[in-house]
Amino acid sequence: MCNIKNNVFAMNYTLLGKSGLSISEISFGCMSLKGSEEENKKLLHQALNQGINFFDTADLYQQGQNEVMVGKAFRGMREQVVIATKVGNQLKPDGSGWGWNPSRAYILQAVEQSLQRLQTDYIDLYQLHGGTINDPIDETIEAFELLKQQGKIRYYGISSIRPNIIREYVRRSNISSVMTQYSLLDRRPEEEVLELLQQHDIGVLARGSLAQGLLAGKAPKSYLNYTSEEVQKAAEAVKQVATTVRTSSQTAVSFALHHPAVTAAVLGIRTENQLTDAVQIADAAPLTEHELNTLKAALPAHKYEQHR
Repeated sequence: MCNIKNNVFAMNYTLLGKSGLSISEISFGCMSLKGSEEENKKLLHQALNQGINFFDTADLYQQGQNEVMVGKAFRGMREQVVIATKVGNQLKPDGSGWGWNPSRAYILQAVEQSLQRLQTDYIDLYQLHGGTINDPIDETIEAFELLKQQGKIRYYGISSIRPNIIREYVRRSNISSVMTQYSLLDRRPEEEVLELLQQHDIGVLARGSLAQGLLAGKAPKSYLNYTSEEVQKAAEAVKQVATTVRTSSQTAVSFALHHPAVTAAVLGIRTENQLTDAVQIADAAPLTEHELNTLKAALPAHKYEQHR
């Protein structure tokens, strides 16, 4: 067995909603891994060594090979990591693409394949990878609850940006978490979603906090309903707040983490430099009210136009 000990970084850990999962506020989105198997394994081990204990994958990523890679990397150290994966996208028989299938039968079938690829007896957090208002929601919930009873998953959640879907699962299920996009360039969850989830003690896993790198130095371009000029204003505000205290990427992620509803920022990490920058967020000075106001004043927050 390979034992990995945390090093000097002062990572913060928080319970994910009402679950018993204590997860690092900086979490590892495995979708971005592009290296060889050995390179990816090394990076994942370095992340664990530096305090990250939550690793998010999905059966959709690389047609299951992302789960295989995560499973191999953490073989023999399962108790040291919190593994999250997702379900709902079904590969078409001819391999031409993916269809949406949130049915009870498919979820019960798909979990067996994920368990096998991850080389584990249980999944810590099993997430519905999307969702529409026309789904058989009660059937989907029934499948997750059955898997909990069977011990194949510990907790379940959804990955969605749709307020109408989030409201339904808050009302009808025992979800522990919602993974949703949240950044200075996507403040739509602030309208109602974040407060709703906080009220019900459901943890928020924030993804996309760097807005495809646009808040961390990439050349500006249009993003959602913002023009490239507006994106540039947001990036300049991030750079202004960063100064010598934090990097721009650390500042952008700190913005996503500032809201009390947010449990963790799930970051796509593919290099050692990105990992170092990410774990140092835990040691960075928190944003002051003045800094938060500076960031928010850079551009108006938009609201969801669809799926309300």
